[in-house]
Amino acid sequence: MRRARGRRAAGAGPAPLASPAGISIERKVVSRPASASLPCQFEPGDQAPHPRERILTAFDQHRRPFIVGIGGTTRAASSTERALNFALRGAQAAGARTRLFDGPFLHSLPHYAPEHNSLSAAQIELIEAVRDADAVIIATPGYHGGVSGLVKNALDTLEELRADPRPYLDGRAVGCIVTAYGWQAAGTVLTSLRSIVHALRGWPTPFGATVNTLETRFETADTCTDTKVAGQLETVGAQAAEFALAFASHRAATAVAAGGDFAPVLKFASN
Repeated sequence: MRRARGRRAAGAGPAPLASPAGISIERKVVSRPASASLPCQFEPGDQAPHPRERILTAFDQHRRPFIVGIGGTTRAASSTERALNFALRGAQAAGARTRLFDGPFLHSLPHYAPEHNSLSAAQIELIEAVRDADAVIIATPGYHGGVSGLVKNALDTLEELRADPRPYLDGRAVGCIVTAYGWQAAGTVLTSLRSIVHALRGWPTPFGATVNTLETRFETADTCTDTKVAGQLETVGAQAAEFALAFASHRAATAVAAGGDFAPVLKFASN
C-alpha cells in the first residue's frame, strides 16, 4: 500500500509555484497566447484549436478596450480618486484606453431627475462616455455604511441608457473599489456597490478592492504606502480590461458566425 502511494506521488504533476508577495500585472492581455489562462501549466500540444478560438485570438491582437473610471469625493485628489487612478493604470497596462470622471466632475452633475426633459452638458458627457465604454471602474468612499451620494447620483444618471441596444451597464465588466476610514464599512459598501452594478445589468469583476485609509495613504497620485494595496487596485483594472476583451471577442465571434463582420465592435481599434 505504501509503494502504491509512492508511485502516485512520483507520477503527480509539479508542485505549484509559491505566490509572490505582490500582485503582478505585467501581462499584456492583447498579446497573451490562448493557453496562458489554462491551469497547471497545461499545454494544448498538437490539438487543433476550435475555430472560435482562432477568431478570438485574431480579434484580441487588434482590439483596445475603452474603460471609464467613475469616482472620487468633492475634494480633488482624494484617496478614492487616487485609488481609482491606480486601477486605471492597471487597465492601461493590460492594453486599455481609459478616461476618468473624478470627484470634482461628479460634483458638477445636477441631481438626476428622470422627469426632466433636458440634460446638462456634464450629464451628456458622462452618458456618452459610458455608452461607448467596454468596461467601467467605480470607486466610492464608504459614508455611514453606504455608497456616497456623489457616486450614486452619477450612477442614477445612467438611467438615460435604458433604451440603448446595451441598456445601462449591460455587457460591461465593472470593477468595484471602496475606500473607508476603518474596516467596518469597507465590506458592506463593497457588497452594496456590487448590488447596484447588478441592478444596472453590469458584471462585477471577481476581484473587488477595499482600502482602509486609516492604514494606507496615497501621498501623491503615483505613490501608495502599501504595495500590496496598489497591486490589488491594479488587479481590478486588469480584470476589467480582460473581461472587456472577452465580452467584445464573444460579440465579434457571434457576428462572424451569423455572417457579419468585425466592424461594429472594432470602432475603437484605430485609436
